[in-house]
Amino acid sequence: MAKSQETFNKKEKEKKRLKKRQDKQKKKEERKANQDEGSGSLDSMIAYVDENGNLTDTPPDPTKKSKINAKNIEIGVPKREKEEVDAIKKGRVEFFNDNKGFGFIKEQDTQEKYFVHVNGLVDQIAEGDKVTFELERGMKGMNAVNVKKV
Repeated sequence: MAKSQETFNKKEKEKKRLKKRQDKQKKKEERKANQDEGSGSLDSMIAYVDENGNLTDTPPDPTKKSKINAKNIEIGVPKREKEEVDAIKKGRVEFFNDNKGFGFIKEQDTQEKYFVHVNGLVDQIAEGDKVTFELERGMKGMNAVNVKKV
């Protein structure tokens, strides 16, 4: 005698498929029924901004309006005034590897460390030497160049 082709698992899957299809049909009918409610007038969709910058559904009070001159509005980042920067900085060599040709200099005033390469040296330097240097923007940040021993 042959076994039935419909197993319990197949029956359950079919029930789930039918239920899902029925739920989808119900949702579709509900959307059609509520379609008229959702598409209200333009006034119900408009939002206003009050004097504090908050969104509200009531129009702003015209007495609280203030006149703004369009020329005073700055778009973007304001231009920085030229700063006179002391081009020559003083510091101390924190680390320098002669074999690899690079190291780091710690600035005396800000205690910030800067990368130095052997190509940026004027004099030979070693760890602990006091030096003067200039800064130049490199690919990964500021680099010390024109490094001279004091």
